[in-house]
Amino acid sequence: MIHYTTYQPEHREQIISLILNIQQNEFQVPLTIEDQPDLQVISGFYQAKGGQFWVALHENEVVGTIALINCGDGIGCIRKMFVKAEFRSQHGIAQHLLDNLIVFAQEKNLKGLYLGTVAKLHAAIRFYERNGFSFLEKKDLPSQFPLMAVDTHFYQKEI
Repeated sequence: MIHYTTYQPEHREQIISLILNIQQNEFQVPLTIEDQPDLQVISGFYQAKGGQFWVALHENEVVGTIALINCGDGIGCIRKMFVKAEFRSQHGIAQHLLDNLIVFAQEKNLKGLYLGTVAKLHAAIRFYERNGFSFLEKKDLPSQFPLMAVDTHFYQKEI
């Protein structure tokens, strides 16, 4: 059984481990914890600024994450969408996490969601497109979008 909740400090080490393992080992994306200082201060970076960070738990193990930055001006930026390999597809975790994020964003009166990803994450790109996200040129991103150096593909969705 999968349990969904918002970030709590006791989740931090498992979140970092999950994300770094997927980035570095599974997809060879050259990011370190130093490249992602938000992971050291999740509450302050996401929750304290009108955003949120959600986790999916299986038997108290973090198996999925998604985060929303409230970027201001009605814009939400999606970050840290990860699901542990053996939990993908079969449990609907990614869909549940995204659905929760969209409801939260609508409750916060956000009008658009934006995200960046890496070209080699084909399944993630298909997932976003299935959920109504449209490709966007980097030059068309809102000025307040927090760029990650490794991101090559950008998407947006009006909500």
